[in-house]
Amino acid sequence: MSDTLLRADIQLIQRILPHRYPFLLVDRVEEIDGTQSALGIKNVTMNEPHFQGHFPGTPIMPGVTIIEAMAQTAAVMVGTALDLADKEMLIYFMAIDKCKFRRKVIPGDQLRMRLTTLRGKPGGKVWKFGGVATVDGDMAAECEFSAMMDLPK
Repeated sequence: MSDTLLRADIQLIQRILPHRYPFLLVDRVEEIDGTQSALGIKNVTMNEPHFQGHFPGTPIMPGVTIIEAMAQTAAVMVGTALDLADKEMLIYFMAIDKCKFRRKVIPGDQLRMRLTTLRGKPGGKVWKFGGVATVDGDMAAECEFSAMMDLPK
């Protein structure tokens, strides 16, 4: 880990990611160590639209949104480290591998997502990441995924 870790608050996140409500799924990114690793924070609240139907009376955060939150954390990590704020970057999933869900995530939980770069370098378009999402120290989900980061010319 480097001596100076970066952070991204919601204002910087919105300058990096094109996502907006209801699909902006990361509230803060801490401990950004260049393009190597970061810790994303998602505060899960009952007013999120997917809880109306997933499931009525028993709200559970859909697994796909947990994976999307991890991907957004990875994009913010790379975007912060490479100074890509206000560059209108788009990010596309290419693959999701080794995905496992271990615990329900419900309103009131804080999802902590530790992301690590497995492959990718500044100037490269295709990156691969590994991620683990936890709640109160218990693993909720883990996966590896690759994404293409597309900057307009």
